[in-house]
Amino acid sequence: EGAELLDAVMDVVRHEAESCDCLQGFQITHSLGGGTGSGMGTLLVGKIHEEFPDRILQTFSVFPSPKVSDTVVEPYNATLSIHQLVENSDAVQVIDNEALYDICFRTLKLTNPSYGDLNHLVSVAMSGVTCCLRFPGQLNSDLRKMCVNLVP
Repeated sequence: EGAELLDAVMDVVRHEAESCDCLQGFQITHSLGGGTGSGMGTLLVGKIHEEFPDRILQTFSVFPSPKVSDTVVEPYNATLSIHQLVENSDAVQVIDNEALYDICFRTLKLTNPSYGDLNHLVSVAMSGVTCCLRFPGQLNSDLRKMCVNLVP
C-alpha cells in the first residue's frame, strides 16, 4: 500500500521543496519495527534521494528491541530496511527503543511509560542534535556541515 501512496506523498514533498528559498535537505523520523516506517519510510527515503540527489538526507530511525516488543516481524522489518538507509541516506541517527524504555524506567522512574513519554525523549534528543541548525553559531551551521562533522 505504501507504493500506491508514494506519488501523492512526493507531490507534497516537491511542493514544500519548491516553496523553500534555500533547501538544505530533508530530515525524516521513522521507526524500523513496523511496516509503515520500514517499508513506506525507506521507500520515501529512496525516492527523495532519487529526485533530490544534491540535498542532504538525514534520518532519525527508531530501531526495535526484542525486550520491549511482542511483534515477531520487527527484526525482519529493521534488517530489510537498513540496506535502503545505507544506500540512500547521508546520515542515520540511530534511536534505540530499548534505551528509551531504560531511561523511562531508571532515570524518570516511570513504571509504565506511554508513547507520549517515549516520543518526548526522542524529541529532546532531536532538539539537541539539531539546535545548531536553529540557532546562530560557528559549528555545524547547516545540514551538510553537521553530517561532515558527525561522520568520522
